[in-house]
Order: sequence, then C-alpha cells, then structure tokens
Amino acid sequence: MGALIWLASYPKSGNTWMRSFLHNLFRNSHEPVDINDITDFCIGDSGAQWYARRAGGRILKDMTPEEISALRPLVHRDFTTVFPDSVFVKTHNFLGEWHGVPLHTMEVTAGGIYVLRNPLDVAISVSHHFGETIDEAIEHLANDKMCTGGNETHVLEVHRSWSTHVKSWTEHPSPQLLVLRYEDLLHKPRKYFKQVANFLGLKPSTERLERAIRNSSFKTLKAIEQKKGFKERSKRSESFFREGRSDQWREVLTPDQVRRIIRDHHEQMERFGYIPDDYRDAIPEEARVKVKAG
Repeated sequence: MGALIWLASYPKSGNTWMRSFLHNLFRNSHEPVDINDITDFCIGDSGAQWYARRAGGRILKDMTPEEISALRPLVHRDFTTVFPDSVFVKTHNFLGEWHGVPLHTMEVTAGGIYVLRNPLDVAISVSHHFGETIDEAIEHLANDKMCTGGNETHVLEVHRSWSTHVKSWTEHPSPQLLVLRYEDLLHKPRKYFKQVANFLGLKPSTERLERAIRNSSFKTLKAIEQKKGFKERSKRSESFFREGRSDQWREVLTPDQVRRIIRDHHEQMERFGYIPDDYRDAIPEEARVKVKAG
C-alpha cells in the first residue's frame, strides 16, 4: 500500500509532459515509453471506473454530485492499493472541497507536484483542446464555476478559474509540494527536471536524467502521437501535442485579448512573473496602487 503523490495542473499546462518524464525516468528504457501506456504508471483521479466500483451497483450518471463526492475518499484509498510504494495520480481539480468533501484526501497523501503555465498561452491551448474560439477560451479561464467530465468515462473535474486553481495549490507553501513553471521546464530542463527527481528522493545519473528528458520531449511525444495516436486527445482537437512552446500568445492573441486575460488574472500572473512589461498598464489601477503601497 502506497501514499498518493498528486501530479496537478490546470488543463493544458504540462501535466502529460510531467507524467511522461516520470514514466521514462522510472522505466529507464533506452526507447521512449509509449504515451498510451502512461495510465499504467499514473492513475487519473477522475476515471469513472474507480467510482463505479464504489457505487454499490448504482449507475454513475444517475447519481447526484453530492453522492459522487461522497465516494471520493473511498476511491482515493483504493488508489493506495495499486502499487506498494508511491502512487502517482493525475489531477486537474483545484485544491479545495466540492459538496463538503475534499477533492484530494490528505490522509492518504504523501505530497504533490504542481505545474502552472502562463495563462496567455494556456488560453490558446484550451481553445484548441475544447474546440473553442480564443474569446470563449478566455471566458473559460475566468469562469470560477468551470467543471468538465460527468460522462461515461470521467466523473466531474472541478477546475474553477485559472486564478482560483493556481491560488488554491500555491497559496500555502509546503515542503511536500513542489511548484514549477512550465516555462522553466521548457527553457532549463536539466535544472528543473533534476529538481523534480530530487524532490521525489531520486538521484539519477546525468545520463539517465537526460535520456528521460529526451524521451519525453515535445518532439518525441508529438512523433508518437502521429504514429500511434493518443487516447487522451480531445475529439474536438486535431492533435493533443500541438506547439509545446512558450510565448505563442504574441503571435496569436490580439492586444485586447491579452489585456482581458491580464485583467482577469493579474494577481496570480504577477506572483509568477507572467505580466509582460509592455502590458503592465492592463493591470487594474486599484491593483497597481496596492502593489506600490506594499
């Protein structure tokens, strides 16, 4: 029986990349691990099959959100039986409660890794993944009631807004939680993926670390998807792995769209260095005054 390690992120922020890196690191294969085998390594916390086992014969779609929520602590305890050591669990849920029940059961948790990404780029990826326009994606990121799932394969995931999600996971620093920016993983992979390994108590050789980074690179993952497909790809998108780079927003978003995102999320964007110098005037005046006073 093992304790849970949550691999958490807002959607389209690097969760699959992190899972692939860890899978390749632990497997230590010379060839890249098939991304479609990633569920053999990491459990998805919204998988309906886990809840169906605890539903007592009831059909999940006929159950209320309150009834589904009541099953969550039982499901999380079931997760601990999958592997004898640490059990990695993917989650897109914000860190909080849903219908009075924690979305993450701390009694069976050992720690977590949280990856966040610039919302200016997240908006673009979200638009492609969910088949939305950019403007709809911007509204999506700002929606503090945002949930997905609730179908035959996944119970509801409670994302809330990008800002609420980020704040919930990062507001209270803990030695059991490693917080990483997508952009740092992208631009300094050796430094930050080594930090991931060390956080998990691992000290891989330079060769093993670099091989895991190489075998989970965007180029590699995209090539695997093109050859074999990827079962986590949304039916609304042509591919799951699309660009995999930072600062796409400068080529895609209009100035007005950039300003809308900054107005919606300036507090958390400021915390993580995501507000561009040439758009600092988009921060609401009252917030700018507060920063100066602080």
